[in-house]
Amino acid sequence: MRTLLKSKIHRAFVTDANPDYVGSILIDTELMDRTDIWNFEKVLVCDVTNGSRFETYAMPGERGSGVVAVQGAAARLVDNGDCIIIMAFDLTDEPIEPKMILVDDKNNFVEYLEGVKHVQIVH
Repeated sequence: MRTLLKSKIHRAFVTDANPDYVGSILIDTELMDRTDIWNFEKVLVCDVTNGSRFETYAMPGERGSGVVAVQGAAARLVDNGDCIIIMAFDLTDEPIEPKMILVDDKNNFVEYLEGVKHVQIVH
């Protein structure tokens, strides 16, 4: 069995960081649907702005709102406006094609990304 990338929201921007919540990352439901991330699924969050990395679980936010809100203790690892990458993984013995998307600076869907074949600056 291998752990493979299943889902990726590339270069989203933190819309809120609230340490007084129980915990999780609230993500626009449209983005979760496009990447097949489920409610309460464990995700790895990588902050492109400051280099921090942490695991939490995803929760659906209002569809079309662009919300990407880090909550609970992890909120102390990000700031509003930070650029992040959100990833989920699958444990499998078969190759899989990950669902990866690029979003704009308002966390609106831009395009599906295919496996990276070369370095490309996106925003």
